[in-house]
Order: sequence, then C-alpha cells, then structure tokens
Amino acid sequence: MSQYLSRFSTRPAALALALVLMVWGFWSAPLYDLDEGAFTEATREMLASGNYTSIYLNGAPRHDKPILIYWLQAASAKLFGLNEFALRLPSVLAALAWVWALFAFVRRQVDRETAFVAALLLSLSLYVGLIARAAVADALLNLFLALTMFDIYRYWKQPARGLHLRIFLWLGLGFLTKGPVAVFFPLLVSGLFYVSLGAWRDWLRAVFHWPGIALFLAIVLPWHIAVYLDTGWAFFEGFYLHHNLDRYNGAMEGHGGSLLYFAAVAPLLVMPFAGWLVATLRRLPEARRDPLDRFAWLWFFCVLLFFSFSATKLPHYLLYGITGALIPMARYRGNLRRTWPHFLPVFILMALFALLPQALDWAAGQTDRLYELTLFREGTARFSGTPQWLLTAALVLLAGVALLRLPVWQRLLLAGFVQGAAVAFIVLPGVMGVLQDGPRAAGLLARAQGKSVVFYRVHQPSVSVYAQQVSPRLRDPAALRPGQWVYLRIDKLDDFLALPLPWERRVVFRQGPAVLVAIEARESGDG
Repeated sequence: MSQYLSRFSTRPAALALALVLMVWGFWSAPLYDLDEGAFTEATREMLASGNYTSIYLNGAPRHDKPILIYWLQAASAKLFGLNEFALRLPSVLAALAWVWALFAFVRRQVDRETAFVAALLLSLSLYVGLIARAAVADALLNLFLALTMFDIYRYWKQPARGLHLRIFLWLGLGFLTKGPVAVFFPLLVSGLFYVSLGAWRDWLRAVFHWPGIALFLAIVLPWHIAVYLDTGWAFFEGFYLHHNLDRYNGAMEGHGGSLLYFAAVAPLLVMPFAGWLVATLRRLPEARRDPLDRFAWLWFFCVLLFFSFSATKLPHYLLYGITGALIPMARYRGNLRRTWPHFLPVFILMALFALLPQALDWAAGQTDRLYELTLFREGTARFSGTPQWLLTAALVLLAGVALLRLPVWQRLLLAGFVQGAAVAFIVLPGVMGVLQDGPRAAGLLARAQGKSVVFYRVHQPSVSVYAQQVSPRLRDPAALRPGQWVYLRIDKLDDFLALPLPWERRVVFRQGPAVLVAIEARESGDG
C-alpha cells in the first residue's frame, strides 16, 4: 500500500483527482454575498441592457474592477444560461489553467516529478480551491500574473521576440481583469531580479520594448476609450483613485489589519501545507545562489511586503504571490523531516470542522443578536449527525495518513486530499447552504411570482441575480407601493413591521435569515 501511495503522489491520476476536488460543486452551491452576488448581478444587468461597455450594479455604476471578467461571465451565460455553472465557469477554467501553467513551467525549469508536486500544492491549497469556485476576478488575475511571471523568467534565460510579446499580452489581459496590480508586481519583481544579477540595462531594454507596449495598449486602450465615451471620467475616478489609491491608503469596508497580518495569513492560505511553507523558508539564505529560487522568493515577498503596508487587507491579496512560494516548496520537499510539526496545523483545522456543531451551539449561547443566532442554529443543525460523523472519520483518516511509512511531503499531499474532500463534499456546501440557501430561494420565488423586490437595510445582490431584476435599496419607506416585496434579514423584521405605513405587510417567505414581506393595500371596512 505504501509503495502504491508513493507512486500515486507524482502520477497524472493524482493531479486529476486534486483538480476535481479543487472545483467540485461549483455548479450547485448558491452564489454568496457580497462578492459573487455583486459580480454576477453586474453581469446579469450587462446582458439585460446590452451595454457591454460600462458596468452597473442595481442600476448604479460599479467601478470596482475593469471589464474582462464580466465579459467572460456574460459569454458563458449566453452559452449555458444564467446559472451558477455558467457564472463560475470562467473562474474554474482560469484556475485549471493556472495549475497547468505552474506544472508546465516547473517541468521545464526543474523536472517532471517536481512539477507534479508543485501543481498538487496549488490545487490542494485551501484558499485556491475557494477562489477557483467563485464567480469573481481573482482566479483570472492569478492566472495572468502566473503566466506573466513564468514568461519573464523564461525570457531572462533565453530572450526571444515571440516570448517578449507574449509577456505584454498577459500584462494587457491582466490589466483588463484587475487593473494596475497586474502590471505593478511583474515590473517590481523582474526589476529587483535583474538588478540583483547586475543586469539592470537588460531590464530597461526589456521594459521599453515598443512593439510590446503597442500590443499592451492595443489590448487595454479600446475599452478605456469606450467607457470614457460612455460615462466620462466616472470609472477612472472610481476605480483608479478610489479602489486603488484610497484602498491602499485607508482601510475600506472594515478590512484592516496589523503589519503582520499577511505573515499570519500565508500559512492558512496553503493549508494543509502551512508547516511545509514555514520549513521551506529556512532555505531563504541559500536562494541567492539559485536564480529560480531567487526569482520565486522575490515574487512571494514583494507581494507580502507590499500588501503588509496597505491599509486595506484581504486574505486573497497574498495569493498574487503564493505561486512563487510553491516552487521552492516543491523543489525542497525532501528536506521535511519531522511529522507532527507539519501535521499539527491541519489536525487543528480538521478538528474544528469535526466539532462544528458543538462550536456553533456554543456560539449561539454567547449572543442575543437574532441574525447571528439564526445562522448558528442553522449551522448546528446542518453539521450535526451524518456530516459530523463523516468529518470525524476524515480526522481519523488524517491521523492514519500521518502514521504511514512515507516521506513527510507525500503524507502531507495525502492530507491535502483528505482536507480537499472534506471541504468539497461537506464543509463548503454546508456553510454556503446556511448563508445563502435563503437568499437564493427568496430570489427564485420573487421571479416565479413576478414580484418587484426592494432591499430594506440590507444589500444581498445574489437575490437580484436569482430574481433576475434590479432590486434597489429602500431609501424612503413611504415610497413603497402595493404589489412590491421587501427583502430583509430576520433581525430587521420587527423594525420594518413597526414602521408607520398606510399599507398592510405580510410575511410571504422566511428561510434561515432571509425574509420577504409583501406590501398590500388595506382592506376597506364597511364603516
């Protein structure tokens, strides 16, 4: 058995299974708010309006991201319908291509076995699997960043005209996906890499490559000109000034953190390989002697340090550099010696999964807020019984994997399969169901009944996607009219029913934290 598992770790079947686990269930889980709801509702409105230039969310301009992800989601929805499968398919394909790009690069630069290990590390990492299933821009951006970085290194080793132009192609597509970040990090990392080798003149010649710059502008400028002609300077002010400069200089939407935020987040992103990452960092002093190690660590640490000084901090920012860290992790896998320090983080995570019913039940006893109480109770019910038994069995299986007579790195990869299966089949469907089954059902009911929906003191754009309508926020309750439905959270229901309005209000839907209230004319009395 041990010999078979040892061979399995570097076989195509292992990578195929890892990729299945990475994206499993993307077609069935409800869209989550706010991110997926916002992206996909903007895509729905693009399809409904026929305006493929400017981005709108609930009828208002949305300046969070450039256009490419919306175009890809819209094209997918045209082919497969407006559903979770179609809206998430571009991210799934981008994530699969991201893994393949890493495999192809490492196979050429190192060897085939290391390439399999690197690809497995990427596809089995916890947070990669989360964004691979999400209808947002991050998987697509990470694909273009990885393609850019890989071609920069290839070009350094063996300059070629076609390769040079291809770098600018990836830069242009990345810029259309998420803006300056797609260009900033390749410039920063390549600049530091070339300078560290005493080749700064070569770097300048590579950067100021006029055919490449022309290709980049040919990709980026047409849409920027079109959006300017459509809406003027609004997008440029909203995206480049507010969502880039202001996001770096000030914490937006409460997403702040200390200077050590990303140092703490990095091991969590690559679970169950947290210990593996920490152990590989010990080889940093030797990286200066190997160009590939130097390039990979510069990639990782440039991203980590840059965002550590950003006022706004979100875990997925560090994914822009995590691919770089996986390369030395795969190369020096044989240096892992001690079992339990490397397995302890994933044991703790899997134990938390197995104890979810008790943890959520305890949390319910610590709050009197109706919204949180409802979610905790729903979660307790969802993860009790069979799910808890399965997660406990996964924890026992993980202990068995730790005891196998295999190299530590192979056991950790097997632990990745255990974690991946637990997340794909139990944890993620359960969490998404608790949070989003109610909003999805509310939106589908409103669509089936042909009712107009407005939001009261909440904004969950996934409801608009499922209802297939623009659902504005209710600014003035007096503006409500009979026939409308009001979507709100359960903790806002009493406040809404107490409003002095001339209309009857009737609860027509309640599931989990989601509530729909019908606005009806009062019946006139007989006098």
